[in-house]
Amino acid sequence: MSLLSVVVPCYNEEEAIPLYYSAMTEVMERFGREYPDLDFEFVFVDDGSSDGTMKAIRDLRQKDERVHFVSFSRNFGKEAALFAGLSRSKGDMVVCMDVDLQDPPDLLVDMYRAVAEEGYDSAATRRVTRAGEPRIRSFFARMFYRLMNRISDTEFVDGARDYRIMTRRMVDAVLELGENNRFTKGIYSWVGFKTKWLEFENVERIVGESKWSFFGLLRYSFEAILGFSTAPLSFVISLGFVVTAFAFILIVFIVIRTLLFGDPTSGWPSMICIVVFFSGTQLLCTGIVGAYLGKTYLETKNRPIFIAREEE
Repeated sequence: MSLLSVVVPCYNEEEAIPLYYSAMTEVMERFGREYPDLDFEFVFVDDGSSDGTMKAIRDLRQKDERVHFVSFSRNFGKEAALFAGLSRSKGDMVVCMDVDLQDPPDLLVDMYRAVAEEGYDSAATRRVTRAGEPRIRSFFARMFYRLMNRISDTEFVDGARDYRIMTRRMVDAVLELGENNRFTKGIYSWVGFKTKWLEFENVERIVGESKWSFFGLLRYSFEAILGFSTAPLSFVISLGFVVTAFAFILIVFIVIRTLLFGDPTSGWPSMICIVVFFSGTQLLCTGIVGAYLGKTYLETKNRPIFIAREEE
């Protein structure tokens, strides 16, 4: 018997969990007909939920021994939940998927077939549409992927989801990257391996609302930039050269003007504007460098990615 582990991060999803399990039951029946030697395990990760998420998971555990769980001591974020689920999984293959059914369970059969029969190390999914998503969020998401592919050597696929099946070999490679500031989509690309991409139309949540706010996604994108690109530092160096050259030209201009025309005190307002401009530029550059130093500082602390309050 081979084992497929299903990693399911959860944060305040008590209503979605029974619906998700019901949908997966139908998928498992289909797997049973096509792959009778395949068994399942579920690894639910409760990311510090404040509702009845853990009760819903325990209820599943009582009626299905294939259900396991990890409950965090507080909310550590989805990246930590994915890492915890991968580290606790035991399957020959592992799939990560959302509990809100935005990741179509029916697609799992094709994903499994790509890895088990077609020789791929991973089968990943991407949305080809963003129907139902706010336009401004869709716009910035597309811009983010374009930006990342320009400033990073790691490939970022537009519309990529965390919904992905991987061989144990690839999972172990992902787990070897024990960094605290994680951006899993980038890590998947960085470790490499042969991946097949499957496309699907956007699916809306079965219940509830997204836990990601616009500013939360914006912060998440900054994590990706700091984690997979040094382009901002190169920008700071280039900006420093440009500003220095501009300042030198300005000094020469002021000296020549004073020698030729006198009146060295004229232009005081423009000088104030220039001083403010340079001060702002220095603060910007210091902030960018400080962001990288801050991430380095947090990594050197070597704190755990998550703390489990309870697991079974």
